[in-house]
Amino acid sequence: MSLTAVEATKRLPDLSRVPAVDEVGVNERVGRFTSRSIKTASKIEALQLILSMIDLTTLEGQDTPGKVRQLCQKAIHLHDALPGLPHVAAVCVYPTMVGVAKEALGDRDINIASVATAFPSGQAPLSVKLEDTRMAVDAGANEIDMVISRGEFLAGQYGHVFDEIVAIKEACGDAHLKVILETGELGTLDRVRRASVLAMHAGADFIKTSTGKIQPAATMQVTLVMLQAIRDFYYETGRMVGMKPAGGISSAKLAVHYLVMLRETLGNAWMTPEWFRFGASSLANDVLMQLQKQATGVYQSADYFSKD
Repeated sequence: MSLTAVEATKRLPDLSRVPAVDEVGVNERVGRFTSRSIKTASKIEALQLILSMIDLTTLEGQDTPGKVRQLCQKAIHLHDALPGLPHVAAVCVYPTMVGVAKEALGDRDINIASVATAFPSGQAPLSVKLEDTRMAVDAGANEIDMVISRGEFLAGQYGHVFDEIVAIKEACGDAHLKVILETGELGTLDRVRRASVLAMHAGADFIKTSTGKIQPAATMQVTLVMLQAIRDFYYETGRMVGMKPAGGISSAKLAVHYLVMLRETLGNAWMTPEWFRFGASSLANDVLMQLQKQATGVYQSADYFSKD
């Protein structure tokens, strides 16, 4: 019996063979991405694509069912004054709020993502992480955003991190698994590259920069290194893996730069919500303001848009 594409690549890689990152080259390439000139028609298309790639997120200790319902209403009705807008890709909440989001979204084609595995620290036994994951999936999440054990990774316990990802992937069932590296705690681009390779070989459907709770969160440099790792993994295995930068991306202008980088690194096949997401809470509002400006010639006040 033949193996699936994921099973065929699910083996602990030799991370000592992962090539070193040219940090100077990364910085130079990022600088070129941010200097591209984009025509108005292409900019509008890019802004609409960004909206469709957003995981609209609330991950606060003060989250309530009412706040999650409000977030879901925003996901459904981004800005009724602008007809024809795409909906966001997903709503991302804690496991305890998945049921609320599922009820609020109904049968609409908006994914429900849930953080899991003792988010954001990852400091819990595997049994707790597995239960956290299963609870979210049972409540209706079809995407799971897990955090890796950064302490184990930094201590060189790569097998431990690999085995946890494999186990969480199995607990996800049919739900897609996004693996959060928390790049702000990894310290170097070389470690980001190695962690990306490890997560993909363990079965990640997406790799994700950050929880949004640690600074720095997503940066273009870190994201480029992860995109390059995805590209090389695809060349090696033939399996596509998605990418999700999260945390600190709040302006439409910056998000457009990320799309330029995505297209020039991975190509058009990844330019869809199926393979690229923005983890954000405030990005949608700035994109909507820019689209309103393109449609009317004037900016609306931020007060016209909900805060969540």
